[in-house]
Amino acid sequence: MKKWTNLLIAVVAAIVLAACSMDSGTSSDEDKKDSGSDKKSDVKIGFSVSTLNNPFFVSLSDAAEAKAKEAGASITVVDAQDDASKQASDVEDLIQQGVDLIIINPVDSASVVTAVESANNANIPVITVDRSSEGGEVVTHIASDNVAGGRLAGEHLLSLVDEGSKIAMLEGVAGSSAARDRGQGFKEAVKGKLDIVASQTANFNRSEGLTVMENIMQANPDVVAVFAQNDEMALGALEAISSFDKNIIVIGFDATEDAVAKVKAGKMAATVAQQPELIGEKAIEAAIDHLNGKTLEANIPVELELVTK
Repeated sequence: MKKWTNLLIAVVAAIVLAACSMDSGTSSDEDKKDSGSDKKSDVKIGFSVSTLNNPFFVSLSDAAEAKAKEAGASITVVDAQDDASKQASDVEDLIQQGVDLIIINPVDSASVVTAVESANNANIPVITVDRSSEGGEVVTHIASDNVAGGRLAGEHLLSLVDEGSKIAMLEGVAGSSAARDRGQGFKEAVKGKLDIVASQTANFNRSEGLTVMENIMQANPDVVAVFAQNDEMALGALEAISSFDKNIIVIGFDATEDAVAKVKAGKMAATVAQQPELIGEKAIEAAIDHLNGKTLEANIPVELELVTK
């Protein structure tokens, strides 16, 4: 009987030890899970882009998506289609989805304020890229120095035409910081030296650039040069100029693939090179750094340069 009692005790002890071992393993697995939960690998980022009907912003958003994937974060990109009202609605949708941070490339720097403030009220941090917001709380703004870029274009044009020459400017989306800043820099460079006889909005759009340039040439046949505040408008202007069989100097902004090819072919005088891919990458890096508690500068500049033949 004693023999059987000892055997029973041994069996029970073995079962207890096995159970303890299983508990220990489960606890270890949970600890591993807990230790990894502090990492921002499950970050959800929303990205509202002004338009994906522009190669510049396609490059910017593609680079952001690639960088997010590399960082292990998920990203939802929404296209505002150059409509400030749609952008506001898109941002509200991102808020409802519970994203951790929203990156906004504003259609309009004034109109976007409401969207930024909505994110602020939902305690969702906001980063702006390329174009700034005129209000609301923004963690950081990542962009080229558009004033310097406009100035660079103006200074180059001064080297190509005679003082007092009549020139034109094609403006971007009214109210956008990019249009305002590029125009400011350009005007500062040519003030008192060149005569801007026409300055009209073409909304950063190629087809509008063509139409507006046609109208400018009809009203001002002695225009010798045009500065377009982005390459899409510059390319539209080139089409208009070719149909009028005129020799007018064209300078653009953004250094898109099509524009650079026109510069190399001698059809465009120059374009100011931004780095949309780098802007997109820096936006994701800034987003993750902020969510990890790092302090960011209010403005993160991205270098630019003049592309000529």
